[in-house]
Amino acid sequence: MSSDLTFFTNEPGATLLDRFKAVLEHVQFFDVLVGYFKTSGFYRLYDALESIEKIRILVGLKLDKKAFEIIDFATSQSNLDFASHSKAKKLFVEHTVAELDDSDDSYEVEAGIKKFIEFLTTDCPNKEEDIATGGNGKKLEFRVYPSEKIHAKVYISRFPEGSIDYGRVITGSSNFSESGLVAHREFNVELKNRADVEFALQQFENLWKDGVDVSYDYIDTIQKETWLNEEINPYHLYLKMLYEYFKEDINIDQEVEIVLPPGFLELAYQKQAVLSAKKILEAYNGVFLADVVGLGKTFMAALLAQQLPGRKLIICPPVLRDHWEETFLSFHVPAKVESAGKLDQILKQDPQKYD
Repeated sequence: MSSDLTFFTNEPGATLLDRFKAVLEHVQFFDVLVGYFKTSGFYRLYDALESIEKIRILVGLKLDKKAFEIIDFATSQSNLDFASHSKAKKLFVEHTVAELDDSDDSYEVEAGIKKFIEFLTTDCPNKEEDIATGGNGKKLEFRVYPSEKIHAKVYISRFPEGSIDYGRVITGSSNFSESGLVAHREFNVELKNRADVEFALQQFENLWKDGVDVSYDYIDTIQKETWLNEEINPYHLYLKMLYEYFKEDINIDQEVEIVLPPGFLELAYQKQAVLSAKKILEAYNGVFLADVVGLGKTFMAALLAQQLPGRKLIICPPVLRDHWEETFLSFHVPAKVESAGKLDQILKQDPQKYD
């Protein structure tokens, strides 16, 4: 299939990614106007952007459901208010953190984001001219549009002066993300007439002048608030290891409710023992609760039984039968208590009725 197509649907041989890689190596200026931008997909394209003199990206900051839930906005997505520049920056920063938290911890993602930061901090060849015309003098300039949502997806390429063509404009359904470039079925069209490119460029310029520059905010957020922080020391890494190992136990006591008889103290060590025992029980279908005399193993067993559904059978030495029965009754845990000597009799009946 020819690479010089008019329509790009992300079917084999007709992906937007393939088209960009074929064209961008000849491009001098590349402008992007999208509603949604995902930097973790940038690694797909950054090699094709190396030779471009100036890249401008304007994002309407359309939030996906995951990011929306994380930043916990009270209003619906359709009613988000971008009236102020400060709110636009705040939303952008939070969205970037949410995106990185949800992205793959992979070399490709890290390489793409580091290259993105490199582009944001590298001077463009004609820095003085770029600044004189309102730019920031960098190879890549990144802005968000503050006053209303932008749903357009427009990619404008301009070739160097003296080239056979002025440029290209691609528009359609693809956002600047891995899904938009290659993964999802999309529908985009490429226009080659100079008049079409100039019209798209003028529309872009009208929106660009009102955009809020978030280049610095992006770099600061990536370096300070995400897993790509390069200032992590061995102590921080040690804390991260502890968190990953124990994260299931952190605040786990908030997930259970215990009921104590009147006059009983809620002891932290007993509660933690119950939680640990429950975790082992769920993993291995059995658990030993072992401790020195006098620390309340029977009470811990009753509290553990509170957390377990279904009918319960207790088998214990005959001398302890009344004590166990009384204890479980006090802790509001209905259970059948039998002495160990009756084990054979229990097995001859219907042991399956107990959970």
